[in-house]
Amino acid sequence: MHQFPVLPSLIAVSVLLMVTPVIGYRPWPHLKPNSSDLTLGSSKKFEGSSEFVQMRYHMGPVLTANITVHIVWYGRWKKSQKKIIREFINSISAVDAKHPSVAGWWKTVQLYTDQTGANISHTVHLGEEKNDRFYSHGKKLTRLSIQSVIKSAVTASTKPLPINPSSGLFLLLTSDDVYVQDFCGQVCGFHYFTFPSIVGYTLPYAWVGNSAKLCPGVCAYPFAVPKYMTGFKPLKSPNGDVGVDGMISVIGHEIAELATNPLVNAWYAGQDPVAPVEIADLCEGIYGTGGGGSYTGQLFNDKDGATFNMNGIRRRYLVQWVWNHILNYCTGPNALDQ
Repeated sequence: MHQFPVLPSLIAVSVLLMVTPVIGYRPWPHLKPNSSDLTLGSSKKFEGSSEFVQMRYHMGPVLTANITVHIVWYGRWKKSQKKIIREFINSISAVDAKHPSVAGWWKTVQLYTDQTGANISHTVHLGEEKNDRFYSHGKKLTRLSIQSVIKSAVTASTKPLPINPSSGLFLLLTSDDVYVQDFCGQVCGFHYFTFPSIVGYTLPYAWVGNSAKLCPGVCAYPFAVPKYMTGFKPLKSPNGDVGVDGMISVIGHEIAELATNPLVNAWYAGQDPVAPVEIADLCEGIYGTGGGGSYTGQLFNDKDGATFNMNGIRRRYLVQWVWNHILNYCTGPNALDQ
């Protein structure tokens, strides 16, 4: 990945972030109480909808080299929680997983190319990890302080995270007692790139928070539902942790968009690069065939009643589908998982 030749000053960047929403994501459409969108099938974002979508390539770099995901664990995390997330990331390239698989889902992401025709890398693997269990920047983070957390991780005196702008991604995960700017209200996760004026490098990164204590009905849907959605019962999570199982789909969403739009100048719909609509944004709330509105689509249930839509190496997950720009609609692992 190439660094920008010219970047604005820190003051200008600060102003930009204050007035401009960083690319963010919620696991289901932003519905309002008593909204007609709560009625099954009323959303225009059907599985096969292409009426308003023009996904275009804007000539920026995409991640065609083997992708390494470096994790910063911010706050206090259980070993079991870390294991669920690690196995999901490692499942992205696990071609021998049972169908439908996480690897099959990633094949849609691989369809995207750069200006030379090179595809997004098939290989995504877990890199180095850094623990920040003592909340080095407090329990309330802004979008700029998130970059400072990443700086601390890559410049640490002991075991700093490696820097590889061409294929390395940084995933900052905050525990369930940490609040991040706009968390729960507008976003459950977002991605962007670091500023050399703060971190020293231009590096693609994503943040995803554990919503278990703060807003599970917003960010861990459908394993929790908002109080105003009367009549809707939460589904049983596949790994027994509502907060972390909810994070998995957001992590998948952000990694897919980092791969296809790492510097916010590659693949997106619309004319505004400041607030682009990316490949996972177009499939908000769609997890299976027929999905749209408040309906997730057709899903699977295991023998214990837990809900999932794809298999990992040893676990099952519920992950949102992504936009297939060739077919011009959202697809999941079944479309290419063969």
